[in-house]
Amino acid sequence: MSAWKVVLLLVGVQCLHVVALKSQLFTRGDALDYSSRKAVDYKTFYLNQKIDHFGFFENGTFKQRYLVADQHWHQAGGPILFYTGNEGDITWFCNNTGFMWQVAEELGAMLVFAEHRYYGDSMPFGPDSYSDSKHLNYLSSEQALADFAVLIRELKGSWPGARSSAVIAVGGSYGGMLAAWLRMKYPSAVVGALAASAPIWQFPGMVPCGDFHRIVSQDFASSGPNCDVNIRRSWGAIDKIASTGLAWLSGTFSLCAPLKSRPDSVAFKEWLQETWVNLAMVDYPYEASFLQPLPAWPVQAVCRHLGFDSSVSDYQLLQGVSEAARVYYNHTGATACLNTSSTATGSLGFLGWYYQACTEMVMPLCTDGVQDMFEPQAWDFQAFSDECQALFGVRPRASWAETLYGGKDLSAHSNIIFSNGGLDPWSGGGVTRNISDSVVAIVIPQGAHHLDLRYDNERDPPAVRGALVSFGIGGIFSFLSFFNALET
Repeated sequence: MSAWKVVLLLVGVQCLHVVALKSQLFTRGDALDYSSRKAVDYKTFYLNQKIDHFGFFENGTFKQRYLVADQHWHQAGGPILFYTGNEGDITWFCNNTGFMWQVAEELGAMLVFAEHRYYGDSMPFGPDSYSDSKHLNYLSSEQALADFAVLIRELKGSWPGARSSAVIAVGGSYGGMLAAWLRMKYPSAVVGALAASAPIWQFPGMVPCGDFHRIVSQDFASSGPNCDVNIRRSWGAIDKIASTGLAWLSGTFSLCAPLKSRPDSVAFKEWLQETWVNLAMVDYPYEASFLQPLPAWPVQAVCRHLGFDSSVSDYQLLQGVSEAARVYYNHTGATACLNTSSTATGSLGFLGWYYQACTEMVMPLCTDGVQDMFEPQAWDFQAFSDECQALFGVRPRASWAETLYGGKDLSAHSNIIFSNGGLDPWSGGGVTRNISDSVVAIVIPQGAHHLDLRYDNERDPPAVRGALVSFGIGGIFSFLSFFNALET
């Protein structure tokens, strides 16, 4: 795997909530959330959407899937919480955005989870949707936002009592970006947005490309003595041992496919790098399930195996690294071997997100080995562009997202709450300061990737419980009243 495929892969990590075992994605309306084991109930609908909202040559339509839970919505004009779907099957997000389910009864709210085109069941060209770049041409955030705006209009026009309902956009990660952008681009469709872990500034020239991996490294550095130092040392140790000891590495890490060549050892290091990134993103204070069950504060669990001083040998160091990797891939001990070709994102095949990264979602990532614990890797747009050309026959438009959504100038917008966790590497590209009285930022120091969108847990840090209270709104879901007050 080339360095620029790794960049694509890490960009695809953006929504790690999609990590979840694609083969076990829920497709029934009666399902459980992995973190809470609470049942949710919804109905599935489809809406005919135009394949191209912005031109008149392609006149075809496709069926966009959306899920509705209206059991607590008993009065005309009641609020609608509208989840802007991410790069994955919408049923997964429905089952794992626990805060929406918890607040629905309190607010008397209807919940709507809208699937993003080209993901899940919402395929514009059916089985041919991914066949070539011509069919992928209509996969973009701009088209997806138009889908959402059309769906909201249809819901308000056809659902009895919904015409006067206030609609709040909610989303996490890429979905959080879409929630914010939906309010920006279609302010008549939604009165406000809650954008969790939404890196809307992670584009060329907006933030330093090294912030992402610097935050990952800070998480490891604060989770155990010498933890980040020893991960930084491990790359050279792998290189030294790989020259003669590929069999030893394969056995120590219990790899399903033994390393056989120097390129294999390079791919092995890339796999480990993605592992540490993923762990930082899911550094939750309680047990959670992704590829495998994870312990509470998994980065701390990893760092317990990496507290060596500088006197240990390369072999001892890598034995510790192997135990650390098992925290993510084999915490229960039930896995016979570790598959380096099956990572959090690789197991899902983020082909759609790779295409978006190769067109409009150009998010520079780099490392320097000094402010972070990784091997130096500069951002090279030309190399990235060449990789996209080889993969899809397209070249990215580096500045298009900034042009389309206004970059860092949010002064013209209103009624958006951006929440970011201090442990989440994507917070480096997020809005972490107040822009105005109604475009506000909430920072949760001990929060990982959109922890605040998950179900409440007794082990949530106080900063999570008090995130919006600190803004004086009176509770994490009183943002509805906040938005309504601003509108009147």
